[in-house]
Amino acid sequence: MLILDTETTGLDSQAEIIEIAIINESGNVVFESLVKPTKPIPEDAIAIHGIANEQVHAAPLWFEIATAVNNILSGKEVAIYNAAYDVRLIEQTCGLYHLTPPRYFAHCVMLPYAEYWGEISHRGSYKWQSLTNAARQQHIDISDLDPHRAKSDCEITRRIMNKMGWINSI
Repeated sequence: MLILDTETTGLDSQAEIIEIAIINESGNVVFESLVKPTKPIPEDAIAIHGIANEQVHAAPLWFEIATAVNNILSGKEVAIYNAAYDVRLIEQTCGLYHLTPPRYFAHCVMLPYAEYWGEISHRGSYKWQSLTNAARQQHIDISDLDPHRAKSDCEITRRIMNKMGWINSI
């Protein structure tokens, strides 16, 4: 199984990927790249992930890395902390370039983690936890990582999956 994370220009239907990372169950990087967006990164997004426009200025455009990403993901099982979001952003970013998104089997880690943690929301369902809250709740040390960067978030997800018994490679 692979683990994927992205950082983006925002949350809306115009947002696009500016960083992508894919690691394996052992924590080895399979793919990592900054991505130059078609529009400037908004300040509110920069405040979250710290990726500035200057950092992506010389990065490849999505269409330049899309084939590599497709080849890595094609037909694979892929764990993603908030799968609905990252899958949508991959599709949105591919759409900007009229590219076919990769075909893979996305498994959301956030939803089963919410059930694993067991906190009930005011709506009566399991309350979603942020990735960093999940790490804190499970007493997972992430002091060696940079949360809200794709590779680090992949590794945090891997450690949470290990804690939940999904992988045993740590």
